Amino acid sequence: MLAVWGLLTILLLLILVIKKLVSPVVALILVPVAIAGLAGFSSEIPAFIGDGLRDIAPTGVMFIFAILFFGVLMDAGTFKPIINALLKLAGSSPPKVAIATAVLAMIIHLDGSGAVTFLVVIPAMLPVYEVLGMKKQTLACITALAAGTMNILPWGGPTIRASASLGIPVTELFNPILIPVLFGLLTVLIIAYVLGKQEEKRLIGYQASELNVFSTESNILNSRLERPKLFFPNIILIFTAIGCLIVGLAAPHVIFMIAFSIALVLNYPKISDQKYIVDSHAKEALMMASILFAAGCFTGVLKGTGMIGAMAASVESIIPDPLGHQLPLLTGIVAMPASLLFDPDSFYFGILPLLVGIGENFQVEAIEIGRAAIMGQMTTGFAVSPLTGSTFLLIGLARVELGEHQVKTIPFAFLVTMVILAVSIIMGLISI
Repeated sequence: MLAVWGLLTILLLLILVIKKLVSPVVALILVPVAIAGLAGFSSEIPAFIGDGLRDIAPTGVMFIFAILFFGVLMDAGTFKPIINALLKLAGSSPPKVAIATAVLAMIIHLDGSGAVTFLVVIPAMLPVYEVLGMKKQTLACITALAAGTMNILPWGGPTIRASASLGIPVTELFNPILIPVLFGLLTVLIIAYVLGKQEEKRLIGYQASELNVFSTESNILNSRLERPKLFFPNIILIFTAIGCLIVGLAAPHVIFMIAFSIALVLNYPKISDQKYIVDSHAKEALMMASILFAAGCFTGVLKGTGMIGAMAASVESIIPDPLGHQLPLLTGIVAMPASLLFDPDSFYFGILPLLVGIGENFQVEAIEIGRAAIMGQMTTGFAVSPLTGSTFLLIGLARVELGEHQVKTIPFAFLVTMVILAVSIIMGLISI
């Protein structure tokens, strides 16, 4: 009977979140509590929630301070010289412009925000594409691929959710697949070059406008907050923080707490400026943190009541052994297309725990399924999904239609996921 209650919990969550009947935070808290109560649990529910929150707390803290850290550096104009240098280096060569687009999107997406990435990259590059006669679909495609692949980073939304859902430290989830992700980013650059060459062939004989789009610097950022003299200290701070994260010098939440504090004091010693900066990024940080802690409630209740184990045992009986042992591979293959069907909250907090529970019955490690999931689900697939607002922001800024954007981008997004998955299999990170 627990399996039925668990299935009902997940289905109700999916319906409420996908149909946008309630916010994800409300669904993640009230659905499991209500179902657990109906299933006969009462006094145990607070303990289940407490266990879930304890598991999720380090991840939630890490995300808050990662957002604040990169937010400070963005406001300080740390990336502005890089943006301007890329625009000047690209010149009027379509392949160089395409590669510059990808690199720019990768750099800006260091803060993990799709909205910020698209708001910076598209306005900066769209005039270049228009002057050269390059297709806007190409701009949208390259930006989506670069941002999507970068979304696999440890502080990216999908990886954070997978870590929280499975109770696995984010560094253990991500660090081993760093090399496969780098291959994925290299694939994005190759795709950008190929698309740029296609544009170059198409534009033979095309006379570009006399407008010099490279004569003016990008002024996307607030000049009052910029700290150009602190460019190199800020860059050193970024590499130091990421380096400490990768080598595991300290827990991720500790690293970002310290890095944020240093960045804030270094760039904005005045208390009034510090308050303004924190306030400007508080909304985004609080929104994601609330989802993470609500997810702690959801997973805590499902695990504590035994619903996850009961559902996994029920499904195990109908899955052939060979198929069950290939669950990480199958997850990796369907992860990117799954972005078109499931939003990140419903997938990582509803579907992923069930997949892991099934995998455990076939002696498949949870961490492999988690890694396979983040190779595509709302990573390479997030900027083509109709279930995320960032996709509509991207196509709106680039002035392209959703359908034409999906037709052009989805095959490339799937290719990038397959490259990451293939390298992971070769390295023994995904068992087959």
